[in-house]
Amino acid sequence: MQIENSERLRYEPVTEEDAQLLFDLNQDPEVMRYINGGKPSTMAEIEDYFIPRIKGFSNSDTGWGLWKVNTLASESDLGDTFIGWILVRPMDFYTDEPKHSDLEVGWRFTQASWGKGYATEAAKAVCKALVVHASVIEKPITHFSAIADPANKGSINIMTKLGMEYIKNTSVDTPEGEVEVVLYSMAV
Repeated sequence: MQIENSERLRYEPVTEEDAQLLFDLNQDPEVMRYINGGKPSTMAEIEDYFIPRIKGFSNSDTGWGLWKVNTLASESDLGDTFIGWILVRPMDFYTDEPKHSDLEVGWRFTQASWGKGYATEAAKAVCKALVVHASVIEKPITHFSAIADPANKGSINIMTKLGMEYIKNTSVDTPEGEVEVVLYSMAV
């Protein structure tokens, strides 16, 4: 699956060759604030945990995976620059009952790109491409969902801009243990 460029951004699947980009993104304590309390990742964590985890849910036929987001060269302030990623995988992927028609969408972006609408633009472009692609491969998508730390107002704002509505507070298992999150969702 491919995703066409949006107004200011281009997209391609993240591969293990992108380990340095993922590492660099995770070095900013503010970027990691609502992920793990602001702790930067080590390269070993990227290579031994994050990359294998991405490979575990990536599927080029369905569009699941991590989508690298770069600004287009015409963006004068950043040029052609990696600014973050969009995650796509079935909700509850790491359970015995993943929801293949309810896709989880997530994001992580550089602090330099915050407040410019890039994450919303990227998430909209990825979701739109997934819906079109799903109709072609006859694998229907009924919902897009997202989770965030309840204090992460930036991510919650993106969820509402995408048209998602609050569903509930819940918890998820993470490498650091179980954490409370808010769940937002929208029907396709």
